[in-house]
Amino acid sequence: MKIAVIGTGYVGLVTGTCFAETGNEVICVDIDQKKVDRLKSGEITIYEPGLEKLFLRNLKEGRLNFTSNLLEGIQGAKILFLALPTPPGEDGSADLSYVLGVASELGKIIKDYVVVVDKSTVPVGTAEKVHQAIAKNIGCDFDVVSNPEFLREGVAVEDFMKPDRVVIGTASERAKKLMNELYAPFVRSGNPLIFMDIRSAELTKYAANSFLATKISFMNEVAQLCERLGADVDMVRLGIGSDARIGKRFLFPGIGYGGSCFPKDVQALVKSSNEVNYDFKILSAVMEVNEKQKLHLLPKIESYFNNALKGKRFAIWGLAFKPNTDDIREAPALYMIDALLAQGATVTVFDPEAMSNVKRLMGDKISFAENQYDALADADALIIATEWNEFRTPDFIKIVNKMKHKVIFDGRNLFDVASIKSLGFHYESIGRASNN
Repeated sequence: MKIAVIGTGYVGLVTGTCFAETGNEVICVDIDQKKVDRLKSGEITIYEPGLEKLFLRNLKEGRLNFTSNLLEGIQGAKILFLALPTPPGEDGSADLSYVLGVASELGKIIKDYVVVVDKSTVPVGTAEKVHQAIAKNIGCDFDVVSNPEFLREGVAVEDFMKPDRVVIGTASERAKKLMNELYAPFVRSGNPLIFMDIRSAELTKYAANSFLATKISFMNEVAQLCERLGADVDMVRLGIGSDARIGKRFLFPGIGYGGSCFPKDVQALVKSSNEVNYDFKILSAVMEVNEKQKLHLLPKIESYFNNALKGKRFAIWGLAFKPNTDDIREAPALYMIDALLAQGATVTVFDPEAMSNVKRLMGDKISFAENQYDALADADALIIATEWNEFRTPDFIKIVNKMKHKVIFDGRNLFDVASIKSLGFHYESIGRASNN
């Protein structure tokens, strides 16, 4: 089947590559000619484990192509995926200008029946707006379908190739047949291909991400309580996670969630609720807890240094909002850096993948180390902001030799409290007993 994917960001590039991997002819469209040229030459533009191998293979085999010409991109395609950005506005609503702008252009150039798929995360009612935008100029039949993505950065290829479920919103039997054919190779093991009405499909994505964000904020609240009651959040997590009704995932406390999905999706669902005069109190609390949690370590740091951070040197391990990605959108590390700089501290950072993105954002305001140990040179304290695997079992002798003081503030609970204490470190983490 010939498919067009409009937009080559994170979702678009993963979607196009994975569809090509199952034998489809895929052409990805982007208005950024420089980006298109890089992709055509074999240079992948995002970091995602496992993606580059599939990308290069399908590019070489000719199943995956790129263009900046929308007309060229959609010619002969049976299905057009809209994988365009929907950034949050100041009021929390999703900006649909990219999606609706492309929809208007599609109406002028579509000549035969196609299925237009909303792959971007969009509010309830967007498919209707897309349909209207296309219908103004089109002279043939078409359908608009909602097919939200459920990709986790860091394991997106696995999520796409072996999905827990595929959700498709449509009332058209013609569209349903094509989408069923397209996704059949991905659900051979029996995971469900769920067809539903369009509005329910649109809401499903927001509801799923908002529920996961709620689990994270709930555990961060439990961690706050553990610190005040002398309980251990790791033990509480094990105790409740073994309950099948609750589950083990998304129960790890830390310094808040970030990324491209959870913050904007929760915000957008609250905005949609307000528009129909419903006060979604739980999600308002989730956002409030998360904002505070990003700086949860700061009072601990201020207390240890007697509120005198000016002139202190801090090393930060981890910049991405989570491991196995270079995505720094809403990353808690950035909030911590800003807070430290505002009090006159200096900061040296290391992240395996995200440093180039932070360099573009912060320039020379902070220092960037070649490796995790170089970041520690003459540091008064180490702050851990992202749980990359290489940070879990470091060489503590190197750490001691590099740092000015044996002080660690761990925002991801990577180390065992008793073990760190036996090494003589001042160690503070989230929701666990500290060893002051």
